[in-house]
Amino acid sequence: MRMLHVPSIVAPIIRLLSFYSATLVIMSHWKSYPSRLVSLAVTIINRYPRLVALAGFISGVCSFLLVDRQHGFAKVMAVVMLASWLWLMLENVLRKWVTRRFGWSVPPGLLRYATQMIHQESLFFVLPFFFITTTWNSGQVVFTGLLATMALISITDPLYYKALTARRWVFLGYHTLTLFAVLLTALPIILHLTTPESYKLALGVAVLLSFPSIAVALSIKRGWQWPMVLALTLAIGGFGWIMRAWVPPATLWLTDVAITSQFDNQAREPGKSLKEISEAQLRSQGLYAYTAINAPRGLSERIYHVWRHDGREVDRIPLNISGGREAGYRAWTHKRNFPGQVEGRWQVQVVTEAGQLIGTLRFKVTE
Repeated sequence: MRMLHVPSIVAPIIRLLSFYSATLVIMSHWKSYPSRLVSLAVTIINRYPRLVALAGFISGVCSFLLVDRQHGFAKVMAVVMLASWLWLMLENVLRKWVTRRFGWSVPPGLLRYATQMIHQESLFFVLPFFFITTTWNSGQVVFTGLLATMALISITDPLYYKALTARRWVFLGYHTLTLFAVLLTALPIILHLTTPESYKLALGVAVLLSFPSIAVALSIKRGWQWPMVLALTLAIGGFGWIMRAWVPPATLWLTDVAITSQFDNQAREPGKSLKEISEAQLRSQGLYAYTAINAPRGLSERIYHVWRHDGREVDRIPLNISGGREAGYRAWTHKRNFPGQVEGRWQVQVVTEAGQLIGTLRFKVTE
């Protein structure tokens, strides 16, 4: 799957911030323009709910097709997600401030629509990254499938407004998981953090932000309940770390792979890729595992080729890669020492230092 690009990030940013700009204009001219504008907007939403739902669906589809997946937009999305989370936490306080400052109240429906646009932009920004990097015959399909379901909810108004926003703790959890996916994608691009560093930082932010969500869910009223909230928050962090192998490395993916008995070191090109090899060939020539890995420019990462025989780890060979090459950074391992019994199914798993699976090469050794 090829990621789509547009020449600039102007269009999606304008679409994302259009609601806020319109709101600020109305607020700045509130004394000149009566409340008819807001009343008209609310009336249209109530009278034509299906039309508004259709508009939301089209907006989400446009997000997927037109969003610019460049460095600048990744930074914008990360900042906007953090700011919108702060807004959700302080929504009541900020609405009261607007009422005191401008003399009118912001309709909650309009604010929810702005948050929905942010979720659409964020999820459709990260989904192509995860679709490319997911190993579909592994547990990673659960995480990517969850993100795809969340994206579908964001463009389906009946689900978003009736099943999601009506339950505040679920809504906050939804927002926090979206932020987690955005940070996993944006941090290696913006700060050139390695995949393990990005995962730790993104998980730490998600755990920190999940604390108020749990407090809301449990309706904390007594002081002795707070240690329970803290324990649940730490449990979420521990679960997220244990399940890291199920989370695709959003900015690392294989562009070319080969299992071969021949390799041109000067050209750094593998020979014919093999699916099956005899024991005699294996012991006489050894075997190369070749991978070309796409990574963001400026990123230096350590990965591992993990050789497995019938599910058992036989060898783990470290490799250092550097990002920036469009065709992927070429790295290979040459294994010559094999155990006594080699017949059966073999795998070479390409994993990050944090244990996240980038991809798997498979071959079979016959007698």
